[in-house]
Amino acid sequence: MFIGHWAAAFIAGAASRRAPRLGTLFVAAQLVDWGFFVFAIVGIEKLRIVPGATAMNPLDLYYMPYTHSLAGTALWAVVFAFVLLVWRRDAVTALIGGAVVLSHWLLDLIVHRPDLTLAGGEPKLGLGLWDHPQIAIPLELALTVGAFALYLRRTRGPIGPPMILLALLLAMQAVNWFGPPPESAGAGFHLLALAAFAVATWAAWWVGETRWHLREVGLGVSTWRR
Repeated sequence: MFIGHWAAAFIAGAASRRAPRLGTLFVAAQLVDWGFFVFAIVGIEKLRIVPGATAMNPLDLYYMPYTHSLAGTALWAVVFAFVLLVWRRDAVTALIGGAVVLSHWLLDLIVHRPDLTLAGGEPKLGLGLWDHPQIAIPLELALTVGAFALYLRRTRGPIGPPMILLALLLAMQAVNWFGPPPESAGAGFHLLALAAFAVATWAAWWVGETRWHLREVGLGVSTWRR
């Protein structure tokens, strides 16, 4: 799952005017991947390229207990929620942000081969849809585009920025699916992934600064900007 993780950000942004702004939700949706690639650069967590590891990508994510175990993801979610609580002083805002972080593990469970854990050890979990692109591709597109459409319906603002964001996400996903596979999993690969997250998050921040939830309209929207 790549851009499908950001579906949780769109859904959260659509669900409540008390949700964090879209840029913050984009950080939440991929927070554990931000952590994973930083950890991989310094050798705390590990991946390697194994051609044929799955039908859709060659990534062997063989050691990631601190970010992609259920317990690890839950800890990241709690820390993120706590930061939001201190920052926004709104428990609902904090809970929404934490839930988006936690959604990452659940979405990964659908597509990963068995490389996810509950607490870093056995059993290894994953439903393996990356080995079934005829299911995984339309599922990720439907999830992302459907959540994006919901976000547009529940918010108001100029249409240009969100359409640019959607085009960017689809272009990034196309490269991920159909571009040349990585030859090695060195620092350059990790930094490229972080750069992709940063670009998408910047675009989402831009969108979030131009749109307001329907329930904010007429309630002094400037007081809700996050």
